[in-house]
Amino acid sequence: MRLAVLGAGSWGTALAIHLARLGHDVTLWVHGSETYEALRQYRENTLYLPGVALPPGVGVTPAPTEALQDAEGIVVCVPSSWFRTTLQAFRPAWQALPDTVWVVSATKGLEPETHATMSEVLRQEWPGLDGDRLAVLSGPSFAREVAEERPTAVVIASPVEALAQRLQTVFHGRNLRVYRNTDRRGVELAGAMKNVMALAAGMAAGLQLGHNAVAALITRGLAEMVRLGTAMGARPETFYGLAGVGDLVLTCTGPLSRNRMVGYRLGLGEPLDQILQGFRMAVEGIPTARALKSWADAHGIDAPITQAVYGVLYEGYPIRKAVQRLLERPLKSEDISVGS
Repeated sequence: MRLAVLGAGSWGTALAIHLARLGHDVTLWVHGSETYEALRQYRENTLYLPGVALPPGVGVTPAPTEALQDAEGIVVCVPSSWFRTTLQAFRPAWQALPDTVWVVSATKGLEPETHATMSEVLRQEWPGLDGDRLAVLSGPSFAREVAEERPTAVVIASPVEALAQRLQTVFHGRNLRVYRNTDRRGVELAGAMKNVMALAAGMAAGLQLGHNAVAALITRGLAEMVRLGTAMGARPETFYGLAGVGDLVLTCTGPLSRNRMVGYRLGLGEPLDQILQGFRMAVEGIPTARALKSWADAHGIDAPITQAVYGVLYEGYPIRKAVQRLLERPLKSEDISVGS
């Protein structure tokens, strides 16, 4: 197929490489001039995914019109904070395409100001894009490992079973196994929420609280994700699949996790602004914590881990006090099925 991948960070580059290896003709849209020059000159994303060469089937361009020219499918990998403005820039090129083109969002985040999922933003900004052509891709998948063809399992989610089946065949191959799910909203929410939990797990690790504490945070983080997610319209069972517990475990424990690393360095006592100066790539858990906290407050949903992470990130709350507040919560029965 003729495919466009929007966003040349590590994940967008990895997906472009993977799709080209499967025989698709891929155009990778690049926002930054430095990244574009590196990809054009060296056929390698030296800034975000060094050491992995672009296959011949990947073209690169900074021009929206050229990126979408003759595209049969579009994969959007733009950070959530820039998602809407990027879509607005692409709207004229989108409107010139036939109504058979499908779109997959591979961004794991929520829009901070509106709490919208990325598929909701897509439908708002690209006229004519309906649910029959819109899906999301998520799951435990570090970009470098996908680019290096290490075994990975992900999930394609669409309420339209026929679309999910079709996209399953587009993305599946080599060492990337693709499952399908009809709970698009749940898969999106799970992929966003797990980043907030990874920040918390990283903080616990940075504080040297031990493996027991991290395991407890992951488990109670899953309970909080189920509670919040079902209140936001997701199916609870989605959180026990690849997009939920699978991605949660990876992001909370894996050394390649940006969210965990930021949390870890916060736990060591480094200021957030100093940490972020060394990060080229988006740390999705930071804006997502703000979006989730705002939504939970507005709807009266108990979200103690999200509240604690928000307090550390945005209110200057001491990390050790945040952890102590979590430990001092009232005793209760464990019933993860309802996210207590």
